[in-house]
Amino acid sequence: MPERGYAVETEQNRWTKEKGWEPKVPGQLGESVQLVLLFGSTSILKKQKYMDEIRKVYPKAHLFGCSTAGEIYGTQVSDDSLVVTAVNFEHTQLEGAQIKISEIDSGFQAGEHLARSLDKNGLAHVLVLSDGLKINGSDLVKGLTKNLPEKVSVTGGLSGDGGRFEETLVMLDSPPKKDTIAVMGLYGNRLKVGYGSFGGWDAFGPDRLITKSKGNVLYELEGESALELYKRYLGEHAQGLPATGLLFPLNLRTKEGESGVVRTILSVSEKEQSLTFAGDVPEGAYVHLMKANFDRLIDGAVDAAKTSYQAIGSITPDLAILISCVGRKMVLKQRIEEEVEGVREVLGDKAVLAGFYSYGEISPSMPGSPCKLHNQTMTITTLSER
Repeated sequence: MPERGYAVETEQNRWTKEKGWEPKVPGQLGESVQLVLLFGSTSILKKQKYMDEIRKVYPKAHLFGCSTAGEIYGTQVSDDSLVVTAVNFEHTQLEGAQIKISEIDSGFQAGEHLARSLDKNGLAHVLVLSDGLKINGSDLVKGLTKNLPEKVSVTGGLSGDGGRFEETLVMLDSPPKKDTIAVMGLYGNRLKVGYGSFGGWDAFGPDRLITKSKGNVLYELEGESALELYKRYLGEHAQGLPATGLLFPLNLRTKEGESGVVRTILSVSEKEQSLTFAGDVPEGAYVHLMKANFDRLIDGAVDAAKTSYQAIGSITPDLAILISCVGRKMVLKQRIEEEVEGVREVLGDKAVLAGFYSYGEISPSMPGSPCKLHNQTMTITTLSER
């Protein structure tokens, strides 16, 4: 068993319609809790009685969370549940900020505003949860990282809404809201943060040049309608767009020889013959289609866990926040818990695992690499105090 870091107190509970609260009603740590992570279905987060109940038992905590496309509770993955993870750090302090999308002109401006809202003195890490449908995640990341100190790491994800793609919610110390982005700053020199983000998809078909796009909207590939070309590749799956697009993401390369990033479709426009993605798809870049490889998807989750584990000195973390893509969940289906079980094997039995299935993941791929918006990855943030 690996060496364990100093204890960060946690308690974790889940609510489902079938069982209510398990293993017990939240609130054992009471007023000592600084942070409560809440990941749940859109319908449950809208029920104010649950939010009021959590606020009552954790009166001094920041409530920070979002709607999801599936909730991670230990090594279990569920839908239509609410996972509550209460955390008390011994040496780490917290500060949050949020913004409505209607208050800004771009994702970059949102990131810029949120970064400037946080006190930089002692800031070690920033967790970000964003609307999953109406923001360019790449621009959000650029705005955040450009306006934060170089050594401050950023991880997080885009909120989900199952496979519906209709409405996503984010919350910070108030009822969950749509069209919202929130950040949580973690402060202190005793905090150890690790992170890693890996995929596991196989490429097929030729590289194609993006000849017309704007921001995160793709219009043409090689001078041809991107939507029509994509539909041809999908065949019978095209009828289920945009949801079935999760099964066939695009790998995007802006430079020759780079590994690239994966992009997933959020919506399609028949009128404009366009595809809207969670992040940038710049003109002049090359893309090719990806398809699932079951074993490689699970290996990708394990690789993310190994990278985040090594980044904190190969000690068992107190808390691991897992953000995986809804596309992986759609592909793996009944095997979905295998990727979480693989993470558990790497991080050890004492690490508390919490997280959700997202519409986009935010993280550097590994320490030393730039923070980016990813799709179709398992992204892991490990936290401990030394």
